Amino acid sequence: MLHYTYLLINFFAVIVCFIFSFHPKIKFNRFFVPFIKSAVLVLIPFIVWDAWFTRMGVWWFNDTYLLGVRLLGLPVEEWLFFVCIPFSCVFTYFCLDKFFELDWKPKIDFYFSVLAIVLCLVCALLTVALIYPFITFLLTGLSLVYLKFIAKVSWIGKLSFVYTILLPGFFMVNGVLTGTGLDQPIVNYNSDHFMGIRIGTVPVEDAVYGYMMILWNIYFFKRFSEKYQ
Repeated sequence: MLHYTYLLINFFAVIVCFIFSFHPKIKFNRFFVPFIKSAVLVLIPFIVWDAWFTRMGVWWFNDTYLLGVRLLGLPVEEWLFFVCIPFSCVFTYFCLDKFFELDWKPKIDFYFSVLAIVLCLVCALLTVALIYPFITFLLTGLSLVYLKFIAKVSWIGKLSFVYTILLPGFFMVNGVLTGTGLDQPIVNYNSDHFMGIRIGTVPVEDAVYGYMMILWNIYFFKRFSEKYQ
């Protein structure tokens, strides 16, 4: 039964959102196609990054909790993670945006975005010797630069607020993956490559990594779902 652990984590992370996506007041099922398109687009670079770091030994996976099927050196459950978690996050963003007025004033969104960019780039400079936080903070900062100043999106503050709401659930899921409640972690981290700051059992870098992943999922989801409105 232990071999199904990671698979069950993915299942329980997505099943409630999936069921409610068919609710007549939500009708998120109408947006499954744009979600799948956005998830696949974002999945590709993240899988490459994941496979690279796995090969380098930045992190690795405990076979005790896996089915044993691997693609590009990654457990199939890890591939599903990049679909299940974005689905729940995009669904939550969609619902909150649909039923509540969450838009930020343009100036506030602009200043928040600039602050987030500066913080990410400063953190990248401070962790240049540690590959996981350095790349995570750098790419998140550059992602924000692109989204705010090139794509000119107006929802970074709103998405950041929703992501903050989602963080407890994020830490619950990642907590189990990193060893909370288990005899051993499912995902192990090489202490030579990250800051060593954890919230519970979760490296703080994971929260930034997840934030960047959701930024791009929302960006492409909005692009692809325009004709479904």
